[in-house]
Amino acid sequence: MTSESGTGSSTEPRATGRWALGIDYCGRRYLGWQRQASGDTVQARLEAALREVAQTPVTVIAAGRTDAGVHASLQVVHFDAPVERPASAWVRGSARFLPEDIAVRWAVPVAADFHARFSARSRRYCYLLQSTPTRPGLLAGRVGWTHWPLDLPRIEAALPALIGQHDFTSFRAAECQAKSPIKTVHGAQVERRGTLLRFDFHADAFLHHMIRNIIGALVYIGSGREDVDWLARLIEARDRSAAAPTFSPDGLYLCGIEYDVDSSLPETYVDPLPGCVPSCGPA
Repeated sequence: MTSESGTGSSTEPRATGRWALGIDYCGRRYLGWQRQASGDTVQARLEAALREVAQTPVTVIAAGRTDAGVHASLQVVHFDAPVERPASAWVRGSARFLPEDIAVRWAVPVAADFHARFSARSRRYCYLLQSTPTRPGLLAGRVGWTHWPLDLPRIEAALPALIGQHDFTSFRAAECQAKSPIKTVHGAQVERRGTLLRFDFHADAFLHHMIRNIIGALVYIGSGREDVDWLARLIEARDRSAAAPTFSPDGLYLCGIEYDVDSSLPETYVDPLPGCVPSCGPA
């Protein structure tokens, strides 16, 4: 749902102060979210568009720093507006300067102490995995792929090991900057959608590559290469070298960020699956 204040109207107030934006993007051709000295990133593109609207530099802070090739059906960012603009300017105005694979969904003023990253209570990711003998063509870059047939009941039996507070060192990238490997997973589900397996994960936060490393382990379990209890043993091992290789970023979507119950944001979750068919453009 997007409210009128999210898209703007002719009578809406013009305001400086802190704003939150909801955005979605296909990450296939970007080197991730975070601005870099060289290379095309989502943050750099968004800030360039907002700079055109504001006619002065704008810096945004995101709820989650997605990796190269990772998508978002809902990313939340905040920024401090240096000039007065209505919500419609931040939404429709920025659209003129953004590439077709990045879009601002809504803009709302928020409290001065709102922080897109540090105010978040939890995050939701979805992973779409195609299990077919041949690689995807139409969905290339938008779903992960394995040629192995996967047994859904085996994967379902393994998932409960993730629930609760654990040390996820076995699923943590070497370059992870998190202060602690201990995270609390609230939910982990899988369902079959035709040739796709859809995985949904909900946690207070995620380590760098955590979901992609978990998907790699679940593919090993679903294919019969490892037994159902292997995921639990990996958690106990706290050893990244004992786990499966990091899986492809292609099917990973940031799709939800939850804040305090009194948050005024128009959306906290957007299902990525209905939006996975349109083309994401060239790699």
